Amino acid sequence: MLNIGGLKEGIVLDHIEAGKSLEIYYNLGLDKLDCQVAIIKNAKSNKMGKKDIIKIEGGMDHINLEILGYIDHNITVNIIRDNEIVEKKTLSLPQKITNIIQCKNPRCITSIEQGLPHVFYLSDAEKETYRCMYCEEKYSR
Repeated sequence: MLNIGGLKEGIVLDHIEAGKSLEIYYNLGLDKLDCQVAIIKNAKSNKMGKKDIIKIEGGMDHINLEILGYIDHNITVNIIRDNEIVEKKTLSLPQKITNIIQCKNPRCITSIEQGLPHVFYLSDAEKETYRCMYCEEKYSR
C-alpha cells in the first residue's frame, strides 16, 4: 500500500477518472505553482475500480472550478484545514467556458481576431455538448 503523507492545509481532488490527473495538472497550471502537488495515479477505488487523486498544498485560489467541471464534473473537491476535511465541493458542467477549448471553425471570428476570447456555452448537458458563442460551431468530447 502506497502511503502519501497527510495534508495540513490544501485541497484534495478525488474521484478523478483514471489517467486524467496530468491533463488536470496542466490545465489548472499547477506546473507553474511553487507549492507541493502530489499526483496519485490508478489508486484502488471501490466506486470506480481505479481513480486518480491530486493533493495540492495551499488554498482554493489555485483551483479553477470551471476548468475542473469541464474536464470531469464527477471529481470531488475536498478542502483541508488542520488535517481535516472542512468542506466538500461537487462539480457540474459549467454553463459557459472561456479559453478552455478553441473553436475549430476556420470562418469563426476567433480565427481572424487573435485577441478574442474563445467562449463556449453548454447546449446539451446530457450529451456534454458545447457551442461556440460566435459561430455556433459544435464541440463534443
